[in-house]
Amino acid sequence: QVQLVESGGGLVQPGGSLRLSCAASGSIFSIIAMGWYRQAPGKERELVAVITSSGATNYADSVKGRFTISRDNAKNPTYLQMNSLKPEDTAVYYCNADYGIMNYWGNGTLVTVSS
Repeated sequence: QVQLVESGGGLVQPGGSLRLSCAASGSIFSIIAMGWYRQAPGKERELVAVITSSGATNYADSVKGRFTISRDNAKNPTYLQMNSLKPEDTAVYYCNADYGIMNYWGNGTLVTVSS
């Protein structure tokens, strides 16, 4: 069983920065990729960024150049550095662990970008 716990969300002004963290517990060595997703009110959940076990990264077009996904040398936690935040980045951000045949989700952390 894998548990994911997100932290770092909060209220920030437009143009500000936040860093989200996702701590995984359990069998983390079989993780194929870690991802950050978000879901804004009234919208579907969407991929924000992903990092594979080999360190390759991919980003949604809407966050390229502003967000950076990373992890420490032990591959845990996984971070999402968010810079130049915009009101449209307001959402609940979820951490995801992809094992190939199964996916695990955290409970989410709310990010609100507002003046």
